[in-house]
Amino acid sequence: MHFSKRYPGLIILLLLVVLALSACGGKTGSSDTTNEANLPDFVKKAPPRVREAYQFAVDHPDELSKYPCYCGCGAMGHTSNLSCYISDRAEDGTITFDNHAVGCGICVDITQDVIRLRSEGESAPEIRAYVDAQYSPFGPSTNTPLPLE
Repeated sequence: MHFSKRYPGLIILLLLVVLALSACGGKTGSSDTTNEANLPDFVKKAPPRVREAYQFAVDHPDELSKYPCYCGCGAMGHTSNLSCYISDRAEDGTITFDNHAVGCGICVDITQDVIRLRSEGESAPEIRAYVDAQYSPFGPSTNTPLPLE
C-alpha cells in the first residue's frame, strides 16, 4: 500500500509543519538590526528588498556613505548612496527619510550589492571598486570621496 494512502493525515501534518517552519525563516541578506517599525509608511509598503535597503541605511549610515550612486541623483544634491534613503539625521537621532530610493532600482541595487559584498568580507575599497565598475555605465555618480579603509 502506498504511504500517502495509508497515512494521509500524517502527510498533511508534515506539510503544515514544513510551511510553518519556512515562514519563520529570516530575511536573506538582512541587516544587523531589523526594526522596520521605525521606517516611514511609504517604505513599509515597498517591496522587501527596498525595505531592507532602507533599514540598512538606517543601521549602517557610515558604511553606505562610502559608496556613490549612479542614477543621476547627484543633480538633486545627493552626495552618496546613503542620500537616496536619508536626507537628514538630527542630533537627537530623528531621521528625515528621502523617498527617492523607493522608485529607483539603481539605488537599491547598489545597496543590495553593498550588503552582499560586506557579508562576504569585502573591504570598503573593494566594494567601492565593484560599485564603480558595475554602475558607472548608468550615469554620473554622486561626488562621494573614496573610502580609506
